[in-house]
Amino acid sequence: MTRRIFIDKQSPKAYHALLQTSEAVRATAAEAGLERTVVELVNLRVSQLNGCAFCLDLHTKAALRAGDSPRRLGVLAAWRDTQLFSPLERAALALAEATTLPADAAAQEAAYADAREALTEDQISAVVWVAVTINAFNRVSIMSKHPVR
Repeated sequence: MTRRIFIDKQSPKAYHALLQTSEAVRATAAEAGLERTVVELVNLRVSQLNGCAFCLDLHTKAALRAGDSPRRLGVLAAWRDTQLFSPLERAALALAEATTLPADAAAQEAAYADAREALTEDQISAVVWVAVTINAFNRVSIMSKHPVR
């Protein structure tokens, strides 16, 4: 396997801009009234969809620190098949999936309609921004092959 360039180290100005975006998105989510556990569920679900081991490791630890349970995190990949997640969390997860996989127009419309029922407009915007940002971080880590230590 070819050794990968850690693009965050190779292009630090670009990476720092992404970190600043992440900080602004985290503040936006808090201002919209989204608990940190919801943000971390979105980070984890998007990272599952993208297969980003580094981000899964990082955000599992963050979710546990934020107070989420190992049980809920363990079934997150099958969140639709359990009642362990609130209507707000379910709407956020569906919207995050639609943001990550935008080619499925029907799923996107359904997710947005459900989000309109469970989330405020500020929360919808924040969830989409969280998903957009973690998607970017996933690509940085996947293309760099950041190791899970």
